[in-house]
This record gives sequence, C-alpha cells and structure tokens, in this order.
Amino acid sequence: MTSRRRKDYYEILGIDKNAKQEDIKKAYRKLARKYHPDGVPEGEKKQAEEKFKEISEAYEVLGDLKKRQEYDQGVKFFESGFRPGADSGPGFSFDFSFEDVGQFSDVFDLFGFGKKGHGYESPERGRDIQYNIQLSFEQALKGASVKINVVREDVCFKCGGTGAKAGTFPKKCLACGGRGQVAQNQGFFSITRPCPQCLGKGVVIDVPCPSCRGTGRAKKTESVTIKVPAGVTDGSKIRFPGKGEAGYKGGPAGDLYIITKVKPHPFFKRDGSNILLVLPITFTEASLGTKIKVPTTNGAVSLKIPAGTQEEQIFRLKGKGAPRLKGLGKGDMLIKIKIIIPKNLSVDEKEILKKFAEKNKDNPRKHLENLM
Repeated sequence: MTSRRRKDYYEILGIDKNAKQEDIKKAYRKLARKYHPDGVPEGEKKQAEEKFKEISEAYEVLGDLKKRQEYDQGVKFFESGFRPGADSGPGFSFDFSFEDVGQFSDVFDLFGFGKKGHGYESPERGRDIQYNIQLSFEQALKGASVKINVVREDVCFKCGGTGAKAGTFPKKCLACGGRGQVAQNQGFFSITRPCPQCLGKGVVIDVPCPSCRGTGRAKKTESVTIKVPAGVTDGSKIRFPGKGEAGYKGGPAGDLYIITKVKPHPFFKRDGSNILLVLPITFTEASLGTKIKVPTTNGAVSLKIPAGTQEEQIFRLKGKGAPRLKGLGKGDMLIKIKIIIPKNLSVDEKEILKKFAEKNKDNPRKHLENLM
C-alpha cells in the first residue's frame, strides 16, 4: 500500500518555516478572504472551496504552537476526507472557527452582507457591564489590586460568532436578497418591514452551532485584576474600556465599570479628601492645655492642645488626609475636639470646682439676658 505524501503546510500558506505565529495568522487571514467560497464567482466556487479547506487544515496545525512543533518533528497530518471540524488523523481534531479570520465584520464582508443596502450593515456596540467591589477603608486610601471574576457575553468560540456549525456558513437570505428587509405594496404605498424568513438579519443558518444554538454568542467568565487607585471613595466609578460585552455584527465591545464600596472605619470619617477624627479630651486638658498623641492614617503625630480649647474646636493637620485622585496631593486631617465632663465627682473634687466657680465670675449667658 502506497503511503500518501505529507503535505507542506508552510507552502500552502505561503510562509517560511521560521515564520512567527503572528505571521502565520496574517497569512491565513489573507488567504481565507481570498478563497472563501462566498467571495468568488459562481464558476470558481468548487475550486475555491477545496483551497479554503486546504488552508484551513494548514492553519489548524501551524496556528497551534503544540501541533506545529509536532508537525515540525515529523508527525504526519494527512488529509483524510478533511472537512472543518472533522478528525484528520489519529489523535488530532481540526476544529475550524472564524475567530482567526479577523473581526466579526470581516467575516460578513466575505459573504457580501456587510455592504450598504444589505443585512448586517449596522454594527452595534456591546453592552456595558457593572461590578461592585468591597474595599476596606485603608485599601481605599492607599490603593489595591483586587481580582474578580467577570461574567459577560462574548463571541462564541466554536463558530466565531456566525451562529453556524463549524464547517458550515450562514447563507444569504433568498427571500430578501440579504437586505434583511422586504417591501410590501399596499395600494399607493410600499411598506418596508423586516424579512420574515431571516428576521431582518439578511442571512439564514441551516445548521446552527450546537454550542451557542445559533446565537453566535456565549457566556464567558474571565478573571480580571482591578487596580484601584489611591483615594477612591464609596461610590467611585472606574472605567475599563472594551472589557464589557462583545459587540453585535462586528461592533466594538462595551465597557466594564467597577463601583467601589468602602467599608466605614470605626473612628476615621471621609469628607472628600479630608479625614475627620473626633478626639476626646478631659475638662482639665482643655482648660490647662496639653500635648496629645493622635492617630492618623500614616502613623501617630503629636498635637498641641492650647489652654482654653473649646468643645468641637477643629485642629487641622496639613497633608495628613486622603490622596486626591489624579495625583493632586493629599487632603488634611481634621481633629474635632470633644470635651469629656466627669460624671461622678468625689467630695474633694466638688469642693475644688465650687471654689473655682466662686472665683470665676464670667457669665457665658450674658448675651441672652435681654431675651428673658
């Protein structure tokens, strides 16, 4: 029995044996557009179809780094009634999809459906998606990297978004000529409505893709690392362009929006880029003055409390607040004084305060006497 000669896949794709994977992909795309059966005259379709299968077979091997290495090592890949998606040899499966032909719009340009006046003439942007992430107070101040799993609709990997089973292709709708619309005469008027045969798509799918059931789209889960900038607040919105759902009819993908949810701190409060801390001090500390160590988000600092400090008086520590977004420095730390009045005084303490009151004749309510 005569063995069949091994095909030279490099020659089929017109590339050098040392070509990079990206060069292989480019060569395949170029040839796929040139020999696609729906892009050639009627009399050349059969020849183009055979050539298209041949370059698809070559790319299925060379486009996969592992298969390419096996091929270069002498593993034989014979065409055995090759058809996209069929097994082509022991242990190997050729599973053709449009993913590597180019953008989804390029595929339909091959069919002639992307031109003006036909179905698929208006690509649509994919939907935006939104995720909430929980951050601690410290993470919001200093920034963080957070991993999340994003679930979104993407182009079906098996059919490349065509909706047709691998190895088959959508066909131009004969009812509307691929326009996606039909005209109906009603008296003096002609009314245009979506084609009932293709539902306005301009194409019909004879054999739907079993993976996406003909929709051309599938759910995809992707692990995404979100780099949260320092200084975000509760409700900050971070945009990641092109990370939303895949576009329709070759349109661009939507965006991913991350909404930050910041857990409250038991003592620190945010006021924009400023951070507020309520500092309790005693009656005597407020009266006589003192130095106190106070916590900040970047370690403790010493704060001078002058004699005669009043309730709710605010001291400002410059640059000790939260980072301003876009690198515009930091806000301030605001120390709000809360004077603690003792509840249970001893007899001696009461006597001391009585003597103090007798000597202190200031009346803090004098400005209200005219109202009484």
